Amino acid sequence: MCGRYALGLQRAEIRALPGYPNLEIGEWVNEDNFVPRYNIAPNSLAPVIRRRNASSPDLQMQTMRWGIPCGKVHAKSQQAINARSENIMEGAGMWNKYRSSNRCVVVSQGYYEWQTKGKVKLPHFTKHADGKVMLMAGLYHVSDETIPNYVFAIITTSASTSLSWLHDRQPVILTSDADVTKWLDTSSNAWSAELGKLLRPVGGLMCYQVPKEIGKVGTESSAFVQPVATRKDGIEAIFAKQRTKQKDNKEGIKRKRSPSPVISLVPEPAGKEDESHKTECKKLKVE
Repeated sequence: MCGRYALGLQRAEIRALPGYPNLEIGEWVNEDNFVPRYNIAPNSLAPVIRRRNASSPDLQMQTMRWGIPCGKVHAKSQQAINARSENIMEGAGMWNKYRSSNRCVVVSQGYYEWQTKGKVKLPHFTKHADGKVMLMAGLYHVSDETIPNYVFAIITTSASTSLSWLHDRQPVILTSDADVTKWLDTSSNAWSAELGKLLRPVGGLMCYQVPKEIGKVGTESSAFVQPVATRKDGIEAIFAKQRTKQKDNKEGIKRKRSPSPVISLVPEPAGKEDESHKTECKKLKVE
């Protein structure tokens, strides 16, 4: 399953598609409707790539809403945000009418998934280790209203061996220019076995735990895509505090074992208090 992902890059960088040098994007339809975000949730507006039309190889980016209406009553509460690759290959259900002509690619930096440990769910972020954008295979729907609405869903497949510990599903990720071009080629208006081969799990990705705050829809922070271990309140910071405390304790022991000061036996003048026995105390504030 893929229920949350990130795309906090600036629009110019999104257009450039880092890691995919041979993909050229022309027009970006409704570009102003997209605001870069690190917490993209269902029903949000986000950019996808598709062919301008079936007969042209030209690609365009378009801001669409995440979630395809499903069921007899098309309501916001009945949306398909994911499409199972198995159903698409079989041509089952609602996906049969989209798989031949309405294929798209969803642009992201990576996606979030929650690992279940007993009663606790720990969010993790998965991305390409080399920093290139993550392009996920998708399908889109166009309403037949006077002003058409464009909505999309992300295709998922079985998780790769390296990610099966996190979840049993993962998005279909297109890792090369050639795969993206093949997926977006709708000129034949037909499904093929070659397209089905693209709906496979991908390994070699980087995955790490991220802040729990990502679980709340509407919250935003660039820290959501950073490992929780490197945060000031993360594991690494806790270990650093422990090391500092241990070091302070060792230094305190050394001070206690230091030689006693030499005390002069010469009597002090009357009226002057001997302060040699007093010890200066300092309070250390642990951050």
